[in-house]
Amino acid sequence: MDFVITGGAGFIGSHIAKHLVSTGHHVTIFDDLSNGKKDNLDSIINKIEFVNGDIRNFDLLKNTLKDTDGVFHEAALASVQESFSKQQEYHDVNVNGTENVLKLGKEFGFKIVYASSSSIYGNPAKIPIEEDDPKNPINPYAQTKLDDENLAIKYAQMGVRVIGLRYFNVFGERQSRAYAGVIKKFVKKVRNGEPPIINGDGQQTRDFVYVGDVVQANVLAMNSNVDHGFFNIGTNSTITVLELANLIIDSFGLSLKPIHGPELPGDVKITKADISRAKKLLNWEPKTRIEEWLKSTITTRTNLDLITD
Repeated sequence: MDFVITGGAGFIGSHIAKHLVSTGHHVTIFDDLSNGKKDNLDSIINKIEFVNGDIRNFDLLKNTLKDTDGVFHEAALASVQESFSKQQEYHDVNVNGTENVLKLGKEFGFKIVYASSSSIYGNPAKIPIEEDDPKNPINPYAQTKLDDENLAIKYAQMGVRVIGLRYFNVFGERQSRAYAGVIKKFVKKVRNGEPPIINGDGQQTRDFVYVGDVVQANVLAMNSNVDHGFFNIGTNSTITVLELANLIIDSFGLSLKPIHGPELPGDVKITKADISRAKKLLNWEPKTRIEEWLKSTITTRTNLDLITD
């Protein structure tokens, strides 16, 4: 089949691309390289088509998507902290750009699986978080993701097949600062023999999900009989930021003590996904636990450069 991945040179998009190529699909990457890197596609660059484009460029996007069977929409600006100072740009790229994809889905009839975010829940009223729980974004980035969901509902009512995957904290090889960036920062510090710096008391609790499992969620959603819906993509397990820092220190065999700095604005206190809907309707569940992956990656030094570059 023919698939297009917007943001396909980014962290998650490039992993989706490699999987699709390995399973015999024709893949086109649409990316303006503002956040993504062509280096992420080195191993498949001769097996794909690459279009250097911005999702706000409707005509170029239309020309790229007109003959596709499905779109994995990963393109977005994704820094919570940056979103405070660039609110208009975040809305323009994340919301207006997403609506361009949805408009073309309506025109050409292809299915869309796109990256939503657990950030739309804000600080949840209860744990674990279910998909129908209240939405209370506490930063501009999260608001753009909720705006995207409202657009997805609107276009689904017009017949567009669109599924939103609410990623929790995605980690893995080639991860960016936007997704589970705390891992990248901690590993880089500790690898250099320096103590990791924690924003706040470190009791922030996170649900980390491996990028390979996220890829499977995307593929299963695209191939499913579900035409529209939103799904939590997490693990239903948690680790505190302080525990994460100490796990990384211990895995390197060092005796460092984390340093605590001020809390960051717009940082949620706790995330934990109820994933029963994804298990039931997409037949998906995560396979990789962060504790095991980190210990293995650090102790064997396998692919360690891919999370610290």
